[in-house]
Amino acid sequence: MQLRLRSVDEQLVTRLAAALRVRPATARCLVGRGVHDPREAQGFVDPRLAALRPPAGLAGLSSAVGRIADAVVRGERIGVFGDYDVDGVTTAALLTSFLRAAGASVEVAVASRDAGYGFTPGAAAALIARGCQLIITGDCGTSDLESIAVASAHSVPVIIVDHHTVPSADTPHPAFALVNPYRADSTFPFRGMASVGLAFYVAAAVRTELRERGHFSRSGRSGPEPDVRDLLDLVALGTIADLVPLTAENRILTALGLRQLQSRKRPGVAALLASAGVDLERDVDARTVAWKLAPRINAPGRLGAAEPSLALLLAGSDTAAECAQALEAANSERRTIQDRVVTEALDQLGDRDPGAAIVIAGEGWPTGVVGIVAAKLVDRYQRPAFVIGIDPVTGIGRGSARSAGGVDLYRALSEAALIPGCLGRFGGHAAAAGFTIQREQIAALAEALGGACLRLAEGSGPVVAGREVDAEVRLGEIDERLATELAGLGPFGQQNPAPTLATRNARVTAVRRVGDGSHIKLTLEDDQSTTRTAIGFGLGDRPVDVGARVDLAFVPTVSTWQGRRSAELELSDLAVLGS
Repeated sequence: MQLRLRSVDEQLVTRLAAALRVRPATARCLVGRGVHDPREAQGFVDPRLAALRPPAGLAGLSSAVGRIADAVVRGERIGVFGDYDVDGVTTAALLTSFLRAAGASVEVAVASRDAGYGFTPGAAAALIARGCQLIITGDCGTSDLESIAVASAHSVPVIIVDHHTVPSADTPHPAFALVNPYRADSTFPFRGMASVGLAFYVAAAVRTELRERGHFSRSGRSGPEPDVRDLLDLVALGTIADLVPLTAENRILTALGLRQLQSRKRPGVAALLASAGVDLERDVDARTVAWKLAPRINAPGRLGAAEPSLALLLAGSDTAAECAQALEAANSERRTIQDRVVTEALDQLGDRDPGAAIVIAGEGWPTGVVGIVAAKLVDRYQRPAFVIGIDPVTGIGRGSARSAGGVDLYRALSEAALIPGCLGRFGGHAAAAGFTIQREQIAALAEALGGACLRLAEGSGPVVAGREVDAEVRLGEIDERLATELAGLGPFGQQNPAPTLATRNARVTAVRRVGDGSHIKLTLEDDQSTTRTAIGFGLGDRPVDVGARVDLAFVPTVSTWQGRRSAELELSDLAVLGS
């Protein structure tokens, strides 16, 4: 392992450390993220709703808000429909919770994998049959023109809240309103929001509109005016799970949403945290969402219908525990299926080099797990992965892709689609995408994607040897204060990775393999007799012995054990220097 220190302006580091009264390592991480001004830095470590830019320029928002407010005031029945993943389900739950709190009559549904991706004609017909006079879709609908036509035939307007790529700007979109930052005429400065973040903006704007119309002060209305801050936990769940950039508006909304999640005010969230083994002492951070909550909320939709996940997020305290157990059972089943498909995929790949892109398919692989399998392959091979489950009866493949190396998956699929007969329907964004394909087209797709991903990876910038770290510190500097300061730079995720620090020439005084042997636990000491513990997840195969000297790349964390808190190094890499 070669360590390469990120180059920053050291004068800015010194000034920022003094102004904020933080450690130089913390200031270095801020400067490395482009945060130079002390006032800007203060806003970065203490995000507030007031820092959100107003949604002026977000195309479609004004039309959507006016029509939704009309429906609430008139007492129309509103249909809400969300996709089957976490972003779709949280969007549906957010809009439903808000509209019901505002006094609206709401019918809500979420997609099922058995019925197909997104807002299907059948879903439109079902909501119309339930008496809906307005339909709002979340995390889907942009490309579902046939379903919008079904609603239009019954004079039911459709409002779409979605963040997937808009296929074409040549013709007007048939929806009553399309709230999507990727519209060509949208001038809102940030395009990276998940659908649930867009839904939050819609809810906040509708609340303002209803307030101005005097709706909440109307005689005979029961209940207080809705507080949109109560919806931020749902925003955090959907934003983290959907792999959108945790920068700008997303970072603010997610940071505040994590505080809501930490409070466990939503009964379903509290029950799911308990069933996932997240005790009250443990912080609910982005990793908790990504590793504990999101997989469980995703599980029912991966296996079929996503209704159990929606039920959990809308549950009261009387049904929350039962809903959480349903998700636990679905997640257990999902893991079993996923492990089988991963094994089969690795057997197919064998020892060969998969090239610039992994394109792999299997008969009968459930479409609900191919996205997770793609992510596992990305972790293993560090290149984009496209995993396809083929229906053995129809020969139709449904694929899911995950990115690596800065490759824009939507662009890669767009290039492949230019080749006649190479690809069916596709959608998504830079980091994650989905597509359909015929069995006989897979070989041509693999060749096209290999070339496209190679070109896109070359265009993402030069690769510099060595592991880049944000700062180097002595072992004695790694304490609870430093870990807490660095945690304040979160939430961490896409485009805002956790800071990586380095310490050199530490001596190993104890070694343990933990878990199933795939993890390693070290006790370390420096020349001043300072001791710290370190945990290396997935590093259990490293040949480290007592007495060895090691260089370490790590993230400082705070470990809690039996009520006692202490600083710990969570290792991302290590190099043995010798005894």
